[in-house]
Amino acid sequence: MGNWLVNHWFSAAVLAAWLGINIFLFTYYFLFFDQDDRYFYTRAILGSALAWARASAKCLNFNSMLILLPVCRNLLSFLRGACLCCRRTLRKQLDHNLTFHKLVAYALALLTAVHTIAHLFNLERYNQSQQATDGSLPAVLSKMHLQDNKWLNPIHSNETTVEYMAFTTIPGLTGVIITLALILMVTSSTEFIRRNYFEVFWYTHHLFLVYFAGLVIHGIAGLVRGQTEQSMAEVDPHRCAQYLTQRDQNCTHHCCKDPEFGSIPAESWKWVLAPIILYVFERILRVWRAQQKVVVKKVVMHPARVLELQMQKKGFRMEVGQYIFVNCPAISPLEWHPFTLTSAPEEDFFSIHIRVAGDWTERLIDTFQSENPRIEVDGPFGTASEDVFQYEVAMLVGAGIGVTPFASILKSIWYKFQQADQTLKTKKIYFYWLCRDREAFAWFNDLLASLEQKMAESGKADFLTYRLFLTGWDTSIANNVALHFDTATDTVTGLRQKTIFGRPMWNTEFAVVAEAHPRSVVGVFLCGPEALAKSLQKFCHQHSSLDPRKVKFYFNKENF
Repeated sequence: MGNWLVNHWFSAAVLAAWLGINIFLFTYYFLFFDQDDRYFYTRAILGSALAWARASAKCLNFNSMLILLPVCRNLLSFLRGACLCCRRTLRKQLDHNLTFHKLVAYALALLTAVHTIAHLFNLERYNQSQQATDGSLPAVLSKMHLQDNKWLNPIHSNETTVEYMAFTTIPGLTGVIITLALILMVTSSTEFIRRNYFEVFWYTHHLFLVYFAGLVIHGIAGLVRGQTEQSMAEVDPHRCAQYLTQRDQNCTHHCCKDPEFGSIPAESWKWVLAPIILYVFERILRVWRAQQKVVVKKVVMHPARVLELQMQKKGFRMEVGQYIFVNCPAISPLEWHPFTLTSAPEEDFFSIHIRVAGDWTERLIDTFQSENPRIEVDGPFGTASEDVFQYEVAMLVGAGIGVTPFASILKSIWYKFQQADQTLKTKKIYFYWLCRDREAFAWFNDLLASLEQKMAESGKADFLTYRLFLTGWDTSIANNVALHFDTATDTVTGLRQKTIFGRPMWNTEFAVVAEAHPRSVVGVFLCGPEALAKSLQKFCHQHSSLDPRKVKFYFNKENF
């Protein structure tokens, strides 16, 4: 547990605060609507379903306020830059933005289910009270003020059905629409759909516009009502409720006066107005930035159908490990896809490497093989890899094309050695690259070879330790390697470091790093699949110590 706290104490604190606020809001408003005298008569008709509906509505408003903030990428990049002087634990929380976004979305789905079910009970009880002829308090209340706007029961006729109320009133119709929009957004956000049918995810996620529009106007009609303050002063519900069912036409007691009811003011817009304005400015900035001209300076086709684009854009400034969104109007004017920058800040261009991972990327690669289409770029945006130079020791783990952010880091290191940069805080880097196909190693072979040579010339050959792992091979490759085992360079990559066949023994790798740097803070950076992330997280926990004098491993993962 102690080792887990090294990496996750701040995330746990944020999660606890979020849960605490939700629990407080739900409990406070549940008790408020379950006990407040203004809703005495409303509870006579609806029972406890009133409190369930209103309490879940408050939590829905709170989480709707939060849902947009984690996807305001420019805001996150600004906060990351503003927090450079802060502790790394504060900056690391920004890397969990999508995890928090999903968590809030799941909470919205759960609260929507509670809210919807509670209101279905409410509509049914409204309908039963309107049709009742037994002289009970709900029946009497439902017949009051049918000719004016001081009614309590929104169903004014015995012919009105629950279905009619659900699909013809503003709260009912908007409730149906925003529930359907939420269902489509949540179901299309699963890992399988995002990986295999990204276009479905992309387009359905823009139903958030429908969701927020419906949310803002959902409560305008005010179908759920309570007794007005003036009426309560004249007709106290606790003293006068019995008179409503027993009074006669000649009753002169002040309790014989009909109570009057008013709607609950719509409040959703107050919760979501600020995030919506912030997000609108975010999108305006993205659109303005995307319209700036991008010049594709060089197109390189690497092995295994990986496309490299080297581009220039006026005013473009980047840091290591950042990413951009790319759009190709010739393929789709609306689709934007994230790609990690593989260039270094010291270079006069910025580059990305693109492999086939769906219809859009395949069409982009095919298009660039026949012509040079117009490209639009939005970004760059910050990621966890920006913090790599904040650690004295760093472990970089890339899987396949996941090597791209570390290519940017390694290039930047090469330039820092070229310029004899004395401000570099990092003293040691361990680089692990896992590939299924040996052709993939050709993407950055030249970079690794240049680094080997430059660090040897600078007398810092120990600065970088890299290990290449080939996870997929056949007998012909293995036989060729065995035949040339004693050669100075590797037969697979041509580098001095020999390729290892199979997967890393991570427990051993972490133990070696911990032994070599017993008092250091080690940053572990991954760009790769979730299964590998879980494995690395586990070993970070196992090999970290709460003792400030001993080694600590901080896990960081790329999230788009």
